[in-house]
Amino acid sequence: MRTFVIVPAYNEEKTIEKVLNDLLNMGFEFVVVDDGSVDRTNNIVKKLIAEKKHGYICRHLLNRGLGAAIKTGIEAALEENADVIVTFDADGQHDPNDIYSVINPIINHEADVAIGTRDFNDMPRSKKYGNSVMNLITLIFYGIRVGDSQSGLRAFNRKAANEIVINARDYGVSSEIIGEIKRHDLRLKEVPMKTIYTDYTMKKGTNLFEGLKILSKLIFKLFK
Repeated sequence: MRTFVIVPAYNEEKTIEKVLNDLLNMGFEFVVVDDGSVDRTNNIVKKLIAEKKHGYICRHLLNRGLGAAIKTGIEAALEENADVIVTFDADGQHDPNDIYSVINPIINHEADVAIGTRDFNDMPRSKKYGNSVMNLITLIFYGIRVGDSQSGLRAFNRKAANEIVINARDYGVSSEIIGEIKRHDLRLKEVPMKTIYTDYTMKKGTNLFEGLKILSKLIFKLFK
């Protein structure tokens, strides 16, 4: 099975080279979606691809948000005839070895979608609150309970990647994907994963403020 790793990136010049080299060393094909970065991200990725003669890059001229970047990456991977598509954060918070954890249920035909689940007991308090709020929002608005609705490490088989519709442009995409899993009656499996917390990664992702912002958008959409 041909596996593609989608790496959405926005101003990730500090980490993107190491992340991609780790993927290359493990033999994975990747698609970087540069979501309108204004730092050196695009140049670093293009140089690495030229040197290694491996990988692809798509670029949004403007910052369109995480959801749009994931959508672009999935579409690009499907065009390259990917059998398994993985989403992987560019900030260095994921252990690349955990890719095997999320793709194995797909390869073994045990699931259509697999999500890496972080240990909330080890999660810093500021992150725990935001992610707990998003788990609750996901349950209320999409009717499905998952252990880590905001995890950026996911794997899809080709069927799931084709069926899931992404409209959200911000971090709300993570909950939207969960809702699409239920809407299409896709088989979901959650697997434990490691998270690497650094001062840099702590500034990324969903916090309490982001959770409340997404909640307000969903409420507005519900009563629109």
